Amino acid sequence: MNAADVLARAVATLKASPNIDHWQKDREGIEADDLLCFALGVDDVEPGDEVPPAVRRRFERMVERRATGEPVQLIKGFAVFRGLEVLARPGVFVPRDSTEHLAEQAIRRLRRRRDAVAVDLACGGGTVGLAIADEVPSSHVYGTDISADAIRVARRNAKRLELPNTTFLTGDLFGALPSRLHGTIDVIALHPPYVAKRELHELPEEIRRFEPVHTLTDHSVDGLGLIGRAASESERWLKPGGWLLIEVSPDRARAVAKVMRDHGFRDVRSTVDTGFKVTRVLVGRW
Repeated sequence: MNAADVLARAVATLKASPNIDHWQKDREGIEADDLLCFALGVDDVEPGDEVPPAVRRRFERMVERRATGEPVQLIKGFAVFRGLEVLARPGVFVPRDSTEHLAEQAIRRLRRRRDAVAVDLACGGGTVGLAIADEVPSSHVYGTDISADAIRVARRNAKRLELPNTTFLTGDLFGALPSRLHGTIDVIALHPPYVAKRELHELPEEIRRFEPVHTLTDHSVDGLGLIGRAASESERWLKPGGWLLIEVSPDRARAVAKVMRDHGFRDVRSTVDTGFKVTRVLVGRW
């Protein structure tokens, strides 16, 4: 069979799956093409390319896994984030393209700062922190997460990517950071669990089944519990003029902006990734 026939069957399977959130136009085709390239070990595939039987069987098994809702990143074992190949492992929040905007907002604010210090709170596998460390090599980046498994993945990523300007620590928000960082941090980035407890059942199957619960919700009524803590505790860690950046869904943006203003942040505004538009990054200066 050629690639066009193999892909057509895969796309039909994915489109019929109730376990996938079909929010993005042509998402099924994009993901099927990605998985076929991975199975073939190539960067691109043409419609007329022949797909050997063994490769086709492997590809079909991957499509079956995706149809259950399992994210492509976990099927492949990695994701590409701002040009970096980062590990994706079960039990750790899946790296997604939509979070590249959070990293971009941090990087823009750090490039002009000498010997900058950044913190990636609730860092998961370290995706945002690693991107910052890679693109602002003069900085030092700390990542913290309550999950020891996530921190192990983050450290493996840092070692694989040869990013010595990173330190990943297990702990609750700022609790793992050394006290010597008080008042020295230029940028704090946070992609928090912001889903209200009562809204967990509304999440797509591929999120509910394959993301750890602690990465989705802080179990607060409004989903703002951890965000409020981060805004409150940032005061003692940020240097004057430092920034707090928080990624949330569009429907949470106004409420998060209010939390930041209530805790004394200035110049608070919502920024939008023009490519995805599925998240917002709230930025505020201390």
